[in-house]
Amino acid sequence: MPEPAAPPRQRRCLLVDDSRVIRKVAHRIISGLGYQVIEAENGEEALARCKTAMPDLILLDWEMPVMTGVQFVAALRRLDGGAGPKVVFCTSKSETPDIYQGIGAGADEYVTKPFDEQTLLAKLQRIGAA
Repeated sequence: MPEPAAPPRQRRCLLVDDSRVIRKVAHRIISGLGYQVIEAENGEEALARCKTAMPDLILLDWEMPVMTGVQFVAALRRLDGGAGPKVVFCTSKSETPDIYQGIGAGADEYVTKPFDEQTLLAKLQRIGAA
């Protein structure tokens, strides 16, 4: 008799933002999609969390102390397994050159703050993370 299949692993999302309010709003939305949510206040802390356990999805602020979002995503993509997570910038930077810079650094998608649940879900669906 074949062994029963292991239950699927719960998807993990890392929220990286120095704003507690943004993390709280995003946490509610993302956990509602069935993700286990981990939080970090800056890029350095987020990189350490990725080295411990690589998440499936990362929601990332652009402007943070210690390490910017662009610096973080560039460093993430150089890690073993760092090409795997879907990365979505969540930022108030909305000019076209900023969007190109974020995507060029290695992000998969981009949502401007303030965002609502519907907007974030649409972006996540577009990259297959919803």
